[in-house]
Amino acid sequence: MEIKRGIPVSPGVAIGPALVVDTEGIRIPRRYIDKSKISDEVERLRYALRLAVADAKVNQQAITEKVGKQYGAIFAAHALLIEDPELIREIEQLITQKAHGAEYAVSRTMRRHAKALAALNQPIFSQRSTDLIDIEKSILRHLVGEHGDPLQGLDVPAIILAHDLTPSQTANLDPKYVYAFATEAGGKASHTAIMAGVLEIPAVVGLGRFLMDVSGGDEVIIDGNRGVVILNPDEETRERHLVLQKQFGFFAKRLDELRTLPAQTLDGTRLLLLGNIEFPQESSHCNDRGADGVGLYRTEFLYLNKTEDPNESEQFEAYMSVLRSIGPQKEVVIRTLDLGADKLFHRDDLQMDEKNPFLGMRSVRLCLRNMALFKTQLRAILRASPFGNLCIMFPMVSTLMELRQCRMILADVKEELEEEKIDFNRKIPIGTMIEVPSAALMAEELAKEVDFFSIGTNDLIQYTLAADRTNEHVASLYNAGDPSVLRLIDHVLRAAAKSRIDVCVCGEMSGDPVYTILLVGLGLRQLSMTPQCIPEIKKIIRSISIDEAKQIAQDALRFETARDVNNFLREQTRRILPEVVVN
Repeated sequence: MEIKRGIPVSPGVAIGPALVVDTEGIRIPRRYIDKSKISDEVERLRYALRLAVADAKVNQQAITEKVGKQYGAIFAAHALLIEDPELIREIEQLITQKAHGAEYAVSRTMRRHAKALAALNQPIFSQRSTDLIDIEKSILRHLVGEHGDPLQGLDVPAIILAHDLTPSQTANLDPKYVYAFATEAGGKASHTAIMAGVLEIPAVVGLGRFLMDVSGGDEVIIDGNRGVVILNPDEETRERHLVLQKQFGFFAKRLDELRTLPAQTLDGTRLLLLGNIEFPQESSHCNDRGADGVGLYRTEFLYLNKTEDPNESEQFEAYMSVLRSIGPQKEVVIRTLDLGADKLFHRDDLQMDEKNPFLGMRSVRLCLRNMALFKTQLRAILRASPFGNLCIMFPMVSTLMELRQCRMILADVKEELEEEKIDFNRKIPIGTMIEVPSAALMAEELAKEVDFFSIGTNDLIQYTLAADRTNEHVASLYNAGDPSVLRLIDHVLRAAAKSRIDVCVCGEMSGDPVYTILLVGLGLRQLSMTPQCIPEIKKIIRSISIDEAKQIAQDALRFETARDVNNFLREQTRRILPEVVVN
């Protein structure tokens, strides 16, 4: 048994077989076989070994002809290793004595040796460790004969273990079969982490290197509450986590009883708890969790995994689907396209080779450069506006001029619809996200030109602390409790109060129970989050008074380090609601 610790990003406890996604699209299909098929399995292994040897010799000849004999020798060594009698005997014993499938036997054996070499911590042995993984891939390709994305068409239960998953890969996971996932890379506010919460799949990211320690089919426990991954758990550990799994389900059921109750403090102050969604069908999740509406509809996911842009009609239907599901009275805030950075799509003219895409052509910058793309979306939003309580929100605004440009283009689209005699809400509320320090510092000026603010804490933290939110190596720097972040939020709230406009927080901070009391105490009366977080946040709100929250917020603002802030807020949350899981 091995225990790994990472960053918890989606709660829940899951137990199941590992599907390791680091073998070039190869999925190990089974761990055990019927004992009557052992001889056939051994023969299947030997056939795959012969083919892998042949591949190595072909590579040896090709590389020798291209770059020289010394480089071709690498593949000659691969061939010799694959034919090594002791290695073959070790793999076959796992099949004959333990009834393991050939794929699992190969992976288990090769990774055990690779890990042993890597542990010697010397460059020459690390290279040999990599060679063993390459050989594993070669043999597995012949055993499984499977290429492409191993997550496509998954029809058996699995826990996904990968170096990283793209947002689109995560979005396509089927919760029916994917019990949980864990990745070596990633941070708490990466889009992969956000998608895990949307799909309500337990997840841990930022574990660092661990894939060499596990083979496909190994039993794995994912604890998305504490950020723990357990490989090959012993029986006692397994039983303990089965109990935790039941307790988590029981607590979630108790919270679900709050669904129809308002998010109201002990002294009667009403807050709005809204849902963040990526896809139209997720609006039903908002209703199921008692959301007061949709505070953030991330529309860029309409564009991902597509060979061409969705047209105006397709976008209009997507927005109408959300409005029909949510109802005419509840608010729906549509964020215009936030493509770029880690959210890429097919358009060649937008696939620029940028050294730092998070500081480059993304979001409104990209839309302002591609007017047809921007106007198509604005037309679809405005056409849907008469059918519900719809709002438009511009993301990643960093200057007053950018906001004014967006408003001018919106005015042009309104004029076009007027000329075409197409109905739309002429007084549709317009908002801007506050997610870069320049916007936060210019909040007083921005507030005079919009109807509402939405603080995107994911990017605000990233840009304030210069810490990539997808990078596990700087995870300790990326911290919502940092005093600089709290002071910026407080500044934005004071600026909004002067202009009497509403403010919402729509980043992952809003769904983290550690920060609920703080945000309420700072003056937030709207929070938008992944729908599954709503019951827990509602429970906390219904357990505090405004005066109490204000005092806690004032005390938190006096601390000088994120560690002190977070320790203080955890203690206050435990005191008020001890059954809430606080990491």
